[in-house]
Amino acid sequence: MSSGSDLLHIDDQLTDEERLIRDTVRAFAADHVLPYVADWFEAGTLPHEILTELGKLGLFGMHLVGYGCAGLGPVAYGVACRELEAADSGLRSAASVQGSLAMYPIWRYGSEEQKAEWLPRMAAGEAIGCFGLTEPDHGSDPGGMRTSARRDGSGWVLSGTKMWITNGSIADIAVVWAATPEGIRGFLVPRGTRGFTARDIHKKLSLRASISSELHFDSVRLPDSAVLPGVSGLKGPLSCLSEARFGILWGVTGSARTCYESAVSYAGTRTQFGKPVAGFQLTQSKLAWMAVSLSQAQLLALHLGRLKAAGTITPAQVSIGKMANVRSAIDIARQARTILGASGITLEYPVMRHANNLESVLTYEGTEEIHALAVGQEITGLSAYR
Repeated sequence: MSSGSDLLHIDDQLTDEERLIRDTVRAFAADHVLPYVADWFEAGTLPHEILTELGKLGLFGMHLVGYGCAGLGPVAYGVACRELEAADSGLRSAASVQGSLAMYPIWRYGSEEQKAEWLPRMAAGEAIGCFGLTEPDHGSDPGGMRTSARRDGSGWVLSGTKMWITNGSIADIAVVWAATPEGIRGFLVPRGTRGFTARDIHKKLSLRASISSELHFDSVRLPDSAVLPGVSGLKGPLSCLSEARFGILWGVTGSARTCYESAVSYAGTRTQFGKPVAGFQLTQSKLAWMAVSLSQAQLLALHLGRLKAAGTITPAQVSIGKMANVRSAIDIARQARTILGASGITLEYPVMRHANNLESVLTYEGTEEIHALAVGQEITGLSAYR
């Protein structure tokens, strides 16, 4: 019995280089992640050394050019995200934050000195970064942020709190967005800077194999060289989020694939009423619709990847990909759980772990509602945000 996770042979459209990335990341996950990730999830941790290994593989900032980055295309990056998230969403989140939310703003908006100082080490996994935008009271509306920075002599004083920051407590450098008299600006805040503290968030039921932190800035003094000089306003952080959302719309096809394949495998071996449950019409109907949904998500991801490679992708198109593919992945995970029955709620199988993770992916880096409004504005020309 074939699992049929690529019934339309979509991966045949990948280049040789993209298939090499697929096979390399998949093999890494099989050897270094899958045997342990259930224990990491149960313990609520992600070992720091796994991030170092991702750096050695060249996966950090792999879609960026220069400064030790691989300079690969968007589809190669997407395929890597897919294979990481097929293991666990927390692992893909760590890589996405490093490459698209921490390295990307330095690469695009940083000074030459900032790029040379941080990007080679971050690409190699020798330095970890985080992205400080979300606040306790400001998630979907980052323009209302309370974290602020004011000029003080030749430098700046940064004050405020950021919440739900992936990699926060282990980061060597934090890219922090703050309101200033000149508009929203990005600041590079190294670990150990006086007044900068990070505290891990515990008792999570989702993304447990991931580090989530609260960052606090108590009148942190920074030199003028800490400011990202190339951007001001919400354009800065929103452009970074668009990069990361592209990784998400690819990544969730991996978690969906894992859940689907688990359901197919279990259905073929679980016997009820004298035959495998895969032989019942209702189970086959579930599997068929799961396969159709997975194929549609894979096709959408590949199409958007080719648009990005051509330089024509728009934020609204990324919103379509994020909202559609995450919803498809959640639906596949929930259907897979029903096929596994009670076994589906244990960590012996990956399904509930992925389902729980996807509940976070649904709302981070733009909730489903916000993406729907972004698409609605593209359709009507009218903003419904306010």
